[in-house]
This record gives sequence, C-alpha cells and structure tokens, in this order.
Amino acid sequence: MTLAMMANHAIAQTCPLGASVNKWQVLNALRIAAPALGVSRRRIGLLAALLSFHPGADLVVGQNLTVFPSNASLSRRADVSESTVTRGLLDLVLAGLIIRRDSRNCKRFPMKGEGGEIKEAFGFDLTLLVARADEFQRIAAFVEQEREELKHLRLSISINQREIRKMLEIAMTEQLPGDWGAFEAAYAPLSARMPRSIPLREAAILASALDELAAEVRNLMTEHIEIYKMSSNAPQNAQHIQNSNPNPITELEPGQPVSQGQTKKPDPQTPRPPQRSYPLGMVLDACPDIATYAPNGISSWRDFVATAAVVRPFLGISPSAWEDAKDVLGPEDAAVLVAAILQRTDAINSAGGYLRSLTEKARAGAFSLGPVLMALIRSNLGSPGRKRA
Repeated sequence: MTLAMMANHAIAQTCPLGASVNKWQVLNALRIAAPALGVSRRRIGLLAALLSFHPGADLVVGQNLTVFPSNASLSRRADVSESTVTRGLLDLVLAGLIIRRDSRNCKRFPMKGEGGEIKEAFGFDLTLLVARADEFQRIAAFVEQEREELKHLRLSISINQREIRKMLEIAMTEQLPGDWGAFEAAYAPLSARMPRSIPLREAAILASALDELAAEVRNLMTEHIEIYKMSSNAPQNAQHIQNSNPNPITELEPGQPVSQGQTKKPDPQTPRPPQRSYPLGMVLDACPDIATYAPNGISSWRDFVATAAVVRPFLGISPSAWEDAKDVLGPEDAAVLVAAILQRTDAINSAGGYLRSLTEKARAGAFSLGPVLMALIRSNLGSPGRKRA
C-alpha cells in the first residue's frame, strides 16, 4: 500500500451511490488519455479484458463493481502471458484505474448470500473508473486538442520546408541577386525530418522559425517575380514593337531625320541638361501607356526610370543607346524620351535609331522635350476614349 493508493481508496469511497458511466465510453476516453496518464496501450488492453468480466454495459456505484477473474482467465482473454497479467494489474492499480481488494489468503472470489446473490467480492474494484470518468474525459479532450494542433503544425512545417527548398533551388538555378547563401545556412538546421514523437512545444518552435524564414525568402522572391512579370507580361503592343512598321518614319518633332551614326562620347565641355525638367504628372499625361508596364503603378521618378528600363528592350533599344541617352540627357529625361517613343511606337520604324538621333541632337543643344510632351498631350486629349488623368 502506498500513499497514492490510499488516496485512490478515498476517492472511491466519496463517489456517490448511484453514479454511473458506460464502461466502454470510459474505456475509449482512457485509450486517448493513456499517454498523459503514463499508461501503455497494452495496459489499456488488459483493462478492457478486465471490464469484460463485469456483466452489463454500465458501471453503477452501489452495485457490485468488483470483478474476480483469475490470472489464467485474464491471460486467455487478453491474449498475453500470465506474467504480463501480473505486472499489468499492478500498473493499473498504481495508475489509479482500479483498486485491489484482497481476501485474507489473497485469493479472488465472491461471497454469496443464501439466495445466491453476491454479498462481497475479492478481486479488482472498478469504482475509480466511475469516480474519475469526468477527469478522464477532460484529459482525453486535451490530448485530442494537442493531437490536432500537432497535426496542423506538422503540415505547416512540411509545407514550409518544401516551399523554402523549392525557392532556394530556383534562386540558385536562376542566379538571382540576393544573399541566398545566408538563407541556405539558416534553413539547414530546420530542414531535418521530424521525429514521429516530436513534442508539441518543439514542433511549435520549429514551425514558428520556418514561418519567419519562409516569409523572408518569399518576400525577396516576390520582388524578383514582380520584375519578371514586368518584363514578360507586357501588353500586346510589345509584340508590335518587335515588328518593323513598313511605313515611312514619322518623328516626334518635325524636321528631325533619323540617324544611326556612330555614338559619340559626351563632350566634357557640353553642359548636361537639367534632370527632371518637367513635372512627373505632366509626363504621365503625355505618355500614359508606360504605366501599363508598372504593376504597382508609378508614383515617383524612381518608379518611372525603372519602368522605362523595362520597356527599353521591348522597343528594340540597345543597352548602349540607353546608357548613352542617360549620359547626355540624364536618367529622368532619357526615361521620358523612351516613354514618348513608346507612346508613338506605331509611327516609328526604329526606336533605337531614333533614340540615338535625338541623343545626338541633345548633345549638340538642338533638342528640347517640351514640344514633344505638349504635342503628345494635345494628341491624347483629342483621341477618342482618352482623357487627362
């Protein structure tokens, strides 16, 4: 007898007469709660065999709740050895699931009255299953909740591991800019396969770490995806840009022939034209088509120049012509000129040659964007379906 066993005796004695539970329902709760109670599945199986010796489906306090099968009978019904039965019964007693009520000679048997009814029995009392039934149900519900949480955490961990691995492989294969080596190093300790018996707390910590890392990698990948979309999901006029228009060249400004001569280096003595010569709003009124190449819109000169850089290859403008224009005109005004060419692309045969021609005029001080923008604004206002933003 131990103090814990004496406490269990006290619990059984305070259980009110008439209290009852369905023995199979409480057994099902115990199957779920067993890990939290420190009881193995094999011991629950032995308890099921013990319950099978009680007649009826309900355990009712006040009616005889003591069963008295021999170890040999339990061994056959539970399909285990007698030595396993002996150890298992002790474990069930220590776990507070049954109470052992011994006779003087430690035999298990019933004492019957004159009418054959059982007056007293020596064996294993099942009253604790009634007294602790609510406790077992609460523990079972808690275990089920933890099991569901662990299931969701495992799913989240698996998805994030797979997503991070896939994004890192793409980044390495495509040689995307970024500190992907640092992400690889951070992912390495989080990539191990989860053990089958991982505790809920450890799973939650791992899932949180993977969530944070996946968000960081995803944010960087999203930036590259947006750039890719800007360059590959352009409107249909991008295809039209690639096909030369057989019509004669129509210039943005009258009297400016297209020249494709050799590019000259900027003359250090020639002053650079001022950048951002015109308000951004005015430029967008004159050249609204460039905004279709900016998924997130154009709200600054930085956005405008970046979008022009995306448009440039679709127009057939070479990198050298673009760099030359930026050197002479400045990045902002060079971007304005690209936007103006895009706006009149149907009327221009060679956008690259045209840009080089206007760059040469600007280098000589013979070109101004003002008339170009005003002509485009007037054209837009006069076109059906066009209205000033």
